[in-house]
Amino acid sequence: MLLALLSYSVLNSIENYGKQAWRLIPLLNASGNVQMAIDRWLLEQHQSGKHPPTLRFYTWSPPAISLGYHQRQYPECWENLIWRDQQLDLVRRPTGGRAVLHQGDLTYAVITSGMAGSRLQIYEKICEFLIQGWRSLGVELRYGTAGRGYIHNPNCFGTATGADLVLLDGAKLIGSAQLRRGEAILQHGSMRLQPDAALFAQVFNTESLTTVQIPQSLSLEKIIAALIAAACDCFVMQIEVQPLSQFEWEAIFAEL
Repeated sequence: MLLALLSYSVLNSIENYGKQAWRLIPLLNASGNVQMAIDRWLLEQHQSGKHPPTLRFYTWSPPAISLGYHQRQYPECWENLIWRDQQLDLVRRPTGGRAVLHQGDLTYAVITSGMAGSRLQIYEKICEFLIQGWRSLGVELRYGTAGRGYIHNPNCFGTATGADLVLLDGAKLIGSAQLRRGEAILQHGSMRLQPDAALFAQVFNTESLTTVQIPQSLSLEKIIAALIAAACDCFVMQIEVQPLSQFEWEAIFAEL
């Protein structure tokens, strides 16, 4: 038994040789203000050298509309929207872009550094794990192309830019946004899984919600597992699963 454990340890060390250590924070369901505070805090900690690169996935409860950092104009009715007896939160992201409705979606966040290139090139380097992960689930994605209406469209999923990922039929599956602090980068994005068409129409005053065709057999757990596996490959990383500690929660809540 001892020999077997030693052999496993040696093989594991060889397999992980040269891989960067990343932290994986387990799936977390919380309010939008809390989720954005976590992302900001992780970026600040990584920038200061106190925290390793991090990957996490999360959902929003209650549902929320997140505004891009520079998005100052939005309908007043967004401050009093009700869905299934819950008032929607209105939250400002630390990143740019347009408004995103977070209901029936899964959000990812990558906090890392040391990536060379333009903003779009860095988007593509990070988004590669999304493309690879969804491909392993039988879903092909490609980069979007911004149309003329992007600047005037308050809805992030109303148009797709080169930083977004769309299905082969053009329907936008993933919208991402990015913030850079020195060499440190926060990129997070929303994956539309089961959006409520009526709520979408109410929020954005439109009846056109492009249907996202995702196999019904794909559970949230299966999607996350595929994306983690792809991230390990794309970022050449060794992950350590580590929930937020009590000390970290206190530091995060102190910034709310």
